[in-house]
Amino acid sequence: MISIVIPAHNESLVIARALRAIVTGAAPEEIEVIVVCNGCTDGTASIAREFAPVARVIETEVSGKANALNLGDQAAAGFPRVYADADVVMSIEAVRKLAARLETGDVLAVAPQPNIDLNGCSWYVRAYYEIRSRLPSAREGIGGSGVYALSDAGRRRFGRFPDVTADDGYVRVQFRPHERETLVNAHSIVFAPRSIRDLVLIRTRAYYGTMELARRYPDLWKNAGGRNDKTVASLLGISSLWPGLLIYCYVNIMARYKAVMRFRSANFHWERDNTSRSALPCEHKVS
Repeated sequence: MISIVIPAHNESLVIARALRAIVTGAAPEEIEVIVVCNGCTDGTASIAREFAPVARVIETEVSGKANALNLGDQAAAGFPRVYADADVVMSIEAVRKLAARLETGDVLAVAPQPNIDLNGCSWYVRAYYEIRSRLPSAREGIGGSGVYALSDAGRRRFGRFPDVTADDGYVRVQFRPHERETLVNAHSIVFAPRSIRDLVLIRTRAYYGTMELARRYPDLWKNAGGRNDKTVASLLGISSLWPGLLIYCYVNIMARYKAVMRFRSANFHWERDNTSRSALPCEHKVS
């Protein structure tokens, strides 16, 4: 049985969308889905219970993704084990592809390729993601798709999930590049923020998360992967991309500055984009 752990904090607007995509078409006892409602003050838990018996709900008053992941792990029975954000969409077919790849045994961690849904986004956000789609990081699923899956051996690579901002980044650096893989034939849908302000917020969180991991786990950080700098520089030779590159650089410069300031002051709180948490139709299909 494949176990799927979904931490959820006040995700009543999107949890049904995520669960419906996963359970539709699943065979009996093929999967178990554990939704860990952490610090919820809305109807997330009651909505998730509508997907029983495939989905089980755990409720905790303690907010925090790391605690939710650990509670989900304690309750999960199967491997491969998939960890998914509540605001992404992934089909049962994508889950099967992740599991099948892990069962070959030559990789320990896998992720789907992210499809970015830009429905309702401003021109500035669309321009940013047009540039991002051309970069190596856009093809790194662990840290971009909102989903990652581990084999039994992969999960034993580390103990409890630590209280870090970027759990996906922490998982990625546990594995050398040849031990992890992003599957080009499996996809998740990631919903982009609608405004450039919210895009800066989530990019600030991303930069803060990488700074935190690099400082706390310097020995593991060497597994993080390549940088985008050379590719961005090469895009400067394409004049039609200059407006998008300007937006891309602006967003990342502002986000990096904000992350550095917060890192120095040790004053960071979870930056969450609420503009993408809606029931707008998807522009992509999941596979």
